[in-house]
Amino acid sequence: MKASRLKIVSFFIAAFIVTLLLTSCESTGKMEGAEKEIARKVDSVLSLMTLEEKVGQLMQYSGFGEFTGPVSDDHNYMEVLKNGMVGSMLNVNGAEYTRKLQQVAVEETRLGIPLIFGYDIIHGYRTIFPVPLAETASWDMELIETSARVAAAEAAAAGQHWTFAPMVDIARDPRWGRVMEGAGEDPFLGSLVAASRVKGFQGNDLADHSTIVACAKHFAAYGAAMAGKDYNTVDISNRTLHEIYLPPFKAALDAGVETFMSSFNEINGVPATANRYILTDLLKKEWNFKGFIVSDWSSIRELIPHGVATNEYEAGYLAMNAGVDMDMMGLIYDPQLFQLMDDGKVSQSQLDDAVRRILRVKFKLGLFDDPYRYCNEEREKEVIMNEEHLEIARDVARKSIVLLKNENNLLPLDPDKIKTIALVGPMADNQFDMIGEWSARGNPAEAISLLEGLKNSLEGKAQIVHAKGCQITGEDKSGFSEAIRAARAADVVVAAVGESKFMSGEALCRSDIGLPGVQKEFIMELQKTGKPIIVVLMNGRPLAIPWVKENVPAILETWFLGTQAGPAIADVLLGKYNPSGKLPVTFPVSVGQVPIFYSYKNTGRPPIPGIRWNSKYLDIPVEPLFPFGYGLSYTTFEYSEITLSDTILLPGGELTAEVTVKNTGVRDGEEIIQLYIRDLVGSVTRPVLELKGFRKESIPAGESVTVLFTITEEDLKFYDINMEFTAEPGDFEVFIGPNSVELKKAKFTFME
Repeated sequence: MKASRLKIVSFFIAAFIVTLLLTSCESTGKMEGAEKEIARKVDSVLSLMTLEEKVGQLMQYSGFGEFTGPVSDDHNYMEVLKNGMVGSMLNVNGAEYTRKLQQVAVEETRLGIPLIFGYDIIHGYRTIFPVPLAETASWDMELIETSARVAAAEAAAAGQHWTFAPMVDIARDPRWGRVMEGAGEDPFLGSLVAASRVKGFQGNDLADHSTIVACAKHFAAYGAAMAGKDYNTVDISNRTLHEIYLPPFKAALDAGVETFMSSFNEINGVPATANRYILTDLLKKEWNFKGFIVSDWSSIRELIPHGVATNEYEAGYLAMNAGVDMDMMGLIYDPQLFQLMDDGKVSQSQLDDAVRRILRVKFKLGLFDDPYRYCNEEREKEVIMNEEHLEIARDVARKSIVLLKNENNLLPLDPDKIKTIALVGPMADNQFDMIGEWSARGNPAEAISLLEGLKNSLEGKAQIVHAKGCQITGEDKSGFSEAIRAARAADVVVAAVGESKFMSGEALCRSDIGLPGVQKEFIMELQKTGKPIIVVLMNGRPLAIPWVKENVPAILETWFLGTQAGPAIADVLLGKYNPSGKLPVTFPVSVGQVPIFYSYKNTGRPPIPGIRWNSKYLDIPVEPLFPFGYGLSYTTFEYSEITLSDTILLPGGELTAEVTVKNTGVRDGEEIIQLYIRDLVGSVTRPVLELKGFRKESIPAGESVTVLFTITEEDLKFYDINMEFTAEPGDFEVFIGPNSVELKKAKFTFME
């Protein structure tokens, strides 16, 4: 065993083998033909590999200097890399560095099989875009796809082949730190976002040097962690799993995603990394997934503290038999697979299947044709943070902003009428936090703060007086007085407040989702000045801010917008862009309402004002602070009643729901028109509302647009009492409006 692991130094022989057996074929123009050709090449390589080299392909190691999880002090990848025992590396960045390690894999190992380099490119590589939750607030799938395309182009130019994104977990508990990485609470919207991001990352051809492999994570139901605590237990029904948490993963698969990542959590007693039902029976067999599954960081090893494995040997057995193909920094498959195979616990066919899946992706990336195609330092200089990318980032950022309140049309600000603006708060001149967590190679020094962005946009038309006022956290109020003096001397106050970047993200959960530190008290003191206040929120999760909503005339939810946050927020504050974002997630009044989401199930005793015996709280309302789909504009829109093409829908047929939306204000604006459906009676209880469609329309002032939604049997399907995905005959309500609360209603019947 040991002797067969030794490197056979023969670069020329390896080059000859690769040239002879792995030559490129002409494109057939048909996906099936291309897949067959890749399969032939994969088998050619597989037939040459030793057991050690096969196991090595299943191992992923992290480069030094940047870790995204726990790592042992004795971790050293160079020795195993030179022995051909590494299939992938993560956290290795830059064209120069990736080329150096790729040369070792290709030129110093027996078969010269190239590495695949992976990295957490969550919302941009160097040009940082809004966090995914913020991008989802744009409800603009083309925009989201473009954002991923730019991130892929920059990452690929820096030697990356693979991103551990998109995170498509549905999240209905804002305490969970990773809510910022996903698309919010709704499986319909989340599915569209998942598909858009996969298409943006992977493009039409993975062999194109500007595309990278996407990874749908975390499979599955990670967003349902109990108490909103990261890595925690998930205990949900099979129906909830299939109806709520799996659809975005299926959408990613249908969009062509080439890799999945198993999640840290358990599902109903079985850790996902050891869960054969979801990884093999569902994903690989029922869904016919052809790519490979990577564990999350050390999640194979963590089967031991989960309590389903006694030792590393058992952990490796459980993960391999569940269907995990690649071990990310668990350091389990090597060496445990050798003993597992000797003991007959893992078969040769299981090992070969995992290796085939990994080699297939490497062929699709074109790495066997040119392993250095992504290691181009000249292209890296040209692509990273170029002007086009920065302009796209600014556009994505401003379209991600949600106007939550605008009493008496305080916004937009008119610099011709305002002489002095007091810009205060810990986020006002903050480059570090505004790019958000999981910001890859983003450099805070390259980000444009709100202070700088507003100064540049005003062009000297109004004076800005800046005072920090307070820190994000802590009890220090010594800066209040300076900020209050600035407010008293100004015409309007812009208070930039929120979370630090390290208050939302992995392992960054919060039990109190109000404004941290003394920021609420700071705003309360500013309010006493009598000056009009605009609160600009920068955060990665929904915040419970009832006092702010009640007492401050204008609120902008700007999230963490990335490199171009300052100019984007300034564009909205000054009316250069009319905000159009809508919330992809519900904002609670209090953490006591959590989990809270719009598509809840009714009860036998729904909340009715004035009635004691019903489902409610004694101390807070049952309604949210801001509902799903909510967002204002600097103009106003009026919705007509709904017109249905018919009141009867037959199997295989369709009906249309028509509504006219008029811009009744004086500004041009964009409106996101939302369609919801309710199944009134089912064999199992059904949600009070389900999003089934939306349109983003640009409507000039004073003009109207007529929008038609098509409703089919597919829109009515759910998992019935027998867990069959079907549409049941009966009465339905269809709703159309600007959010999940303010809705017009019509009725129809589905008849078999």
